[in-house]
Amino acid sequence: MNRKSFLSSVVPLAASVSAMAKANIDLNKSFSTFEDGRIQKVPSYVKPGAIIGITCPSGYITLEDVQPAVNKMKEWGFQVRVGDTVGLRDFTFAGSDEQRAKDFQSMIDDDSIQAIMLGRGGYGAVRIIDAIDFTKFAKHPKWIIGFSDATVFHSHINKNFGIVTIHSKMCNSFPSERESSTPQQIASIDSIRKCLVGETMQYAALANSFNRLGKAEGVLVGGNLSILENLAASKSDIDTAGKILFIEEVEEYLYNLDRMLWNLKRSGKLDKLKALVVGGFVKIKPDDPGEDFGETVYDMILEKVKDYNYPVCFDFPVGHQKENYALKCGMKHRLEITSDQIILTEIR
Repeated sequence: MNRKSFLSSVVPLAASVSAMAKANIDLNKSFSTFEDGRIQKVPSYVKPGAIIGITCPSGYITLEDVQPAVNKMKEWGFQVRVGDTVGLRDFTFAGSDEQRAKDFQSMIDDDSIQAIMLGRGGYGAVRIIDAIDFTKFAKHPKWIIGFSDATVFHSHINKNFGIVTIHSKMCNSFPSERESSTPQQIASIDSIRKCLVGETMQYAALANSFNRLGKAEGVLVGGNLSILENLAASKSDIDTAGKILFIEEVEEYLYNLDRMLWNLKRSGKLDKLKALVVGGFVKIKPDDPGEDFGETVYDMILEKVKDYNYPVCFDFPVGHQKENYALKCGMKHRLEITSDQIILTEIR
């Protein structure tokens, strides 16, 4: 496509409550909340006409493949600025490390851009995270949107700067035709818009017999399990103490999932949680012949948390699946797990 022409198992319930009905919040300004004595910085919510940038700090994506996302964001009333790494390819990456770092840096430093959506996941964010200068971003935060490999940015930004980010679908997750989309898929994409414009998010999901009932409040953190394991003992390592942790994973063997979960437990990341939210663990690879693992995902997770008494829920609609709702990482939430349903509500 010519770049110039281009630029012209569980069915969850999802709801959002108008932020203006809940609190007197100036959507033109970023604001802060206090959690455990630490300031949480929330980027300014956006209005029609705002510019949303698209950049690819990880895997490559074509100009054609981001078009559905561009069309949808324009339909929402936003302008879109496509970064230099969209359509660029260096083997599996969207350009070299230097090119991807430069494009991301230019996006976070550009005062005219109010939010940044990543093109896709894959791999590559950890290769450039230490090359990014977040000085200006920390003073003037903006929304970073994505999941999967974007977990690197969520964890790094939440921990080091206390800035809230959006864990959600990216450009490669937007369907090209609305007619072929499920209602849940459409709703999960629209949840990105609701997050951006400042609605207070609330999601309800169906109960699961493996859930551990209870209520909890805390800052929501998390993302892809293998990425969280990869970040251990680094400057981007996730802080889970006193938090609600959510995890999700895709295309892994059961034994490898167990190994990653043991890493969470042995590193103390499960010790002081307020609650654990288990999202989609999908496309699990079959065991090799004669090498049956013998445990389900439910079994291995419940084994790791048996010594703790906080609430745990399974099959929450987040992860590598059509029902992947936008969650504000670094924002305080309330989780309620009953025998009938799961409710996760953002707290202002």
